Amino acid sequence: MADPRGFINIPRKEGGNRPISERVDDYGEVEQTLNQEDRVLQASRCMDCGIPFCHWACPVGSKIPEWQDAVYKGEWKLASEILHSTNSFPEFTGRICPNPCEKSCVLAIHKEAVTIRENEASIVEKAFKEGYVQPNIPAKRTGKKVAVVGSGPAGMSAADLLNQAGHTVTLFEKDDAIGGLLRYGIPDFKLNKKVIDRRLAIFEKEGIIFKTSTAVGQDITGEELLKDFDAVVLTIGAMKPRDLPVEGRELSGVHFAMDFLKQQNKVNRGEQFTNGERLIATGKNVLVIGGGDTGSDCIGTSIRQKAKSVTQIEILPKPPKERADGNPWPYWPTVLKTSTSHEEGCERRWSLNTKRFIGEEGKLKQVELVEVEWTKDENGQWKMNEKPETAEVIDVELVLLSMGFVSPVHEGIVNEFGLDLDGRGNIKIDGNYQTSKDKVFAAGDASNGASLVVTAIAKGREAAEKVHEFLS
Repeated sequence: MADPRGFINIPRKEGGNRPISERVDDYGEVEQTLNQEDRVLQASRCMDCGIPFCHWACPVGSKIPEWQDAVYKGEWKLASEILHSTNSFPEFTGRICPNPCEKSCVLAIHKEAVTIRENEASIVEKAFKEGYVQPNIPAKRTGKKVAVVGSGPAGMSAADLLNQAGHTVTLFEKDDAIGGLLRYGIPDFKLNKKVIDRRLAIFEKEGIIFKTSTAVGQDITGEELLKDFDAVVLTIGAMKPRDLPVEGRELSGVHFAMDFLKQQNKVNRGEQFTNGERLIATGKNVLVIGGGDTGSDCIGTSIRQKAKSVTQIEILPKPPKERADGNPWPYWPTVLKTSTSHEEGCERRWSLNTKRFIGEEGKLKQVELVEVEWTKDENGQWKMNEKPETAEVIDVELVLLSMGFVSPVHEGIVNEFGLDLDGRGNIKIDGNYQTSKDKVFAAGDASNGASLVVTAIAKGREAAEKVHEFLS
């Protein structure tokens, strides 16, 4: 282990964030980093528990105590190798993962968890800086060809492992750049896109073939893929958003959150939009419906666009600040989460339902809300009831629907292949990640349902192993 008394002698210390007054004027990454000396001290706090609950909670099974020990001993190259042994992209998870590992750290019992995520980010950044991360070109090719459809975290991780196994991998992406949700769904202030490009440059040298602006099921058919490739892996995500079918939904000014976030990321890349196309919060009262991470991203983006005001509402009750009795460590804590975007200026409200959107001449002007309360019926199921005489109307010119995603988009390749779906509309797979169509596999949110980036990475890697077995 690292320092046997490190967790006793060294307090938890975080890198912190850039000042709010500075960061709201740009799209640079919010988070700051510690110097190397402080980072080594933070790694020394890992107590190498007899049962590493951090490892248990991590979807990719990161060997956290081992690479913490390597950092403490100054063996940064070894730390990078251990880190990469279970995770294709620690530079992504080190920035945007909600770190279930830290929530289950034994020191989290006393709210002093090891800074696992920040330590991970520091390792991979030093690895790139020192040249430890180099292209690993497969020495031998198998002659087998694999098509991976969708270039988000699941698709890229599957492509990585299949390419390293010696297969020739082509990664198809419907957008104009590789990255999927990482590229266009996550704001630059959380993940600078140069971080993605840096990894893609390595993949390209390792032999992965990228095909962008290619919608499989439209620009190229599924049958063409089956003819040209020995296996097809669908990692198309769960990109069908949950809608809000209430009166006034058709009004101009009511948009899905992902359309808003994607457009701003494209603007940051240099793309231009006309006034009619531009989804802009400047000078407007913005209402974000949905209390998750995507909603938080909409808040931060609206603030940077200089919105007049930003309000976020959630239909569920306000979470507690501390773990409830039925939510013990080391399980994920269902508690109030305040993001850096929330800190920048936003009114947050809970237990509110949206009744209708009100407009004039086709444009959104107001939203009617009503308070709700949650009770359990005779079967113990939660039931929502509107509270009488609590309806209110607020002025709003831009609504961003951020209520999650229901399933992968079925139009296109899913329907063309006629794939079996589960009860939630996700692509149905067996224990080998195979779909109901011969030679076709699926992984990530497309089969698992909308989840974390780190979970998508894990599922992509697991699917790659099964595809490799199939091809062998």
